Amino acid sequence: MRIEEHPSPNYGPRRDGGRPRLIVLHYTAMESAAAALARLSDPAAEVSAHYLIGREGAVWRLVAEEMRAWHAGAGAWGEVADVNSQSLGIELDNAGDAPFPAVQMRALEALLADLRARWAIEAKGVIAHSDMAPGRKHDPGPHFAWRRLALGGQSIWPVDIGTAPADMGRFQAASRRVGYRPPAGTAGWAAVLAAFRLRFRPDASGPLAPADVALMEALARDHPAVAPAAEGA
Repeated sequence: MRIEEHPSPNYGPRRDGGRPRLIVLHYTAMESAAAALARLSDPAAEVSAHYLIGREGAVWRLVAEEMRAWHAGAGAWGEVADVNSQSLGIELDNAGDAPFPAVQMRALEALLADLRARWAIEAKGVIAHSDMAPGRKHDPGPHFAWRRLALGGQSIWPVDIGTAPADMGRFQAASRRVGYRPPAGTAGWAAVLAAFRLRFRPDASGPLAPADVALMEALARDHPAVAPAAEGA
């Protein structure tokens, strides 16, 4: 895999001894990779990522992996509150309204395999920006091929799904174990449901359904980010 260097000034040291435990996937929501590169390396924008992958499969490194890129913003995943200090950020050149080309996905899969091997990041540590910032962010969006990543061993997908009632208490408990944290306000759990569906049920709508609870409980059983004793955190 060929990686082009395109250094960004928008980074700093990882805080409190942080090291990559997560990989956060984003879309650029811009018209081209060139436009995204310009923004991600503009000091005035104060945003960056470790890598950008173009629609035709080109890969650029903007920030050294040992450093803290400014890609995640406010949010949390499991017990990780400062996501920037404990993650690697990958931007995908996509406006958010179309599928991701196969050549781009192949480049992403190769990069994920390399990063995960070198940093010992589990497949469950590959998450969406929308997962760690529900209600605030929606990338990489409903067109991203999460199931393809999971089939290739680079992410997770629920299996051995049981049955469950549309019980919000059960959904909340399972969501917390998976890693979701609701934002403050009355719409907190609605935002978590929307983020979960973006990734696992992109065609779903309406109120909480039995399938939402069953899928979330399968994820909590097989891929918990939080130990049961810490569920109330």
